[in-house]
Amino acid sequence: MALTLHLQNVPAANGLLWVRHGFKIVQRAPLGMVGLFSALMLLNLLTLALPAPLRFLLLATMPLFSLGFMLASHLVLQGKRPVPSVFIAPLQLTAERRNTQLVLGFSFALLTVGGLLLLDQLDGGAFGSALDKFMDAMAKVSQEGGKQPAELPAPDPALFSGFLLRLSWIALISTPYWHAPALVHWGGQGALQALFSSTLGVWRNRGAFAVYMTGWLGVQLVASLAGAMLSAAFALVGLEALLPLMGIVAMYALGSAFYASLYFTFVDCFMFGAPKDVLDSKT
Repeated sequence: MALTLHLQNVPAANGLLWVRHGFKIVQRAPLGMVGLFSALMLLNLLTLALPAPLRFLLLATMPLFSLGFMLASHLVLQGKRPVPSVFIAPLQLTAERRNTQLVLGFSFALLTVGGLLLLDQLDGGAFGSALDKFMDAMAKVSQEGGKQPAELPAPDPALFSGFLLRLSWIALISTPYWHAPALVHWGGQGALQALFSSTLGVWRNRGAFAVYMTGWLGVQLVASLAGAMLSAAFALVGLEALLPLMGIVAMYALGSAFYASLYFTFVDCFMFGAPKDVLDSKT
């Protein structure tokens, strides 16, 4: 059964509410949400040891993982425990919706890989070479206990420009896929319709999404500053060994909150029902 979804325009300030509600979800079910994010991170680490074809298949699952976190947030709002089965639940509805989700996943992987390969060809491998040099320099810093090597190479402009181009490409293709899996799952839309609706939803509410992204950048900045202050304080009392553990905990908590907040971008943009007390800006 497909629910009726209505695209709407929301105030730009709602972007901050989306960030805030993401943290509320993690606050309500910390172990469940962090556990799901830990599974995602573990899968990403495993991809580094896999051959290219398998990495491509795992990349194709990313839209499903985003939808899985939306389903997890939906469960938390209903007072239920988020479980790993949320990641395969979208494939267990109807054959039509399962096939549509698979089309979205593989097309996302093709566009991602194809675009990055094209950018590699256009810059003649300059970005890859600059990245290798940068990683070698960072390895030397690590080997020398954090001290800067005597001959640290000057920053290569190709590294910044190449990174910016690739980030822009990822942002561009993320727009049609941002809401598309949810529109298929809850709205019963076809692949092309869902991609179009998602693009339209993000574009119409670009102000809210700009505030949303800025809000997450602000959260990361505050977390970094807090980490720096804690590092200095712990160094004074000889507890530096705890810093890596605290960093991992903070990273997982923030990552879980970000993925939880995806649900609220969908709820707001498409008037999808959720408990009023959670969406009310006064809460």
